Amino acid sequence: MKLSVVVPVYNAEATIAALTKEVFRALAAFDVELILVNDGSKDSSPQIAQELARQDQRIVAATLRKNFGEHNAVMCGLHFVTGDVVAIIDDDLQNPPTEIIKLVAELEKGFDVVFAQYTQKRHHPLRNLGSAFHNRVASYLLEKPRDLYLASFKVMRREVAEQIILYKGPFPYIDGLALRVTQNLSTCVVEHRDREAGSSNYNLRRLVRLYLAMLLNFSILPLRAFTIFGFLLSGVALLLVLATLVEWVLTSTMPQGYTSLFTALLFFSGVQIMFIGLIGEYLGRLFFSVNGTPQWVVKSVIRKGAIVRKMTVESQPE
Repeated sequence: MKLSVVVPVYNAEATIAALTKEVFRALAAFDVELILVNDGSKDSSPQIAQELARQDQRIVAATLRKNFGEHNAVMCGLHFVTGDVVAIIDDDLQNPPTEIIKLVAELEKGFDVVFAQYTQKRHHPLRNLGSAFHNRVASYLLEKPRDLYLASFKVMRREVAEQIILYKGPFPYIDGLALRVTQNLSTCVVEHRDREAGSSNYNLRRLVRLYLAMLLNFSILPLRAFTIFGFLLSGVALLLVLATLVEWVLTSTMPQGYTSLFTALLFFSGVQIMFIGLIGEYLGRLFFSVNGTPQWVVKSVIRKGAIVRKMTVESQPE
């Protein structure tokens, strides 16, 4: 079995060399290739990754022209895999490479994708809370099994990866694409370490961007929810109109309540503006897809110790 390990790299100069060494040591029983995708790092990560690729022909170092986001970087890496099985792992050493063996063993039971599941996550409590919310929402939007935890640490068969990279939109979400391809999924309990150095690159803006990718790119449930909400509000309004008419017939006076009327007007105006904004998000993403906004743009790739692709035109490789 040949195993391709894809690592999206962002500001990981303190860990990338150690991660590389640990990957090859832990997976010595496999034919391994390591694909490092530098996602517009601000530190010396690209230089370190390129030097590692020059020294070891098993390493591919792809450098993107700017920061496109973790899932975009993973999509780039999937275009370069040649292994039978693909593992996706973070660059911070919180996921021990030795645990890839457990995931592969579970995959060999006949599954298409195996996600890591942690007995205890070593993230900040707010990050863990966000992950829990993310997984709960994904159960409704993506028809994810409720007992399945969507982790960035995962393994999949190459044929699944080949279907995933057929997606050409500018806002990829790897887990959502995997759920589109197959429901033959499993999880495997693995260790989760404390960070070796630095802090998480996922700030509030990046988390919101990830949630919007899941919410708006892979489901129309938000639009349906607003449609149902609109019908409910129309029903309530009809009942209020009927109640007002009944009171007018019985008392010959119109009910007072300008304050409540003004409050209701503000509420429903807010709902309308929010709904218009939601439609605008869908249309904006459609616009970016139609005008050919790239998922990622390669600057250079070092493979088998030499530069094999140096992009001068900002487009994706075929």
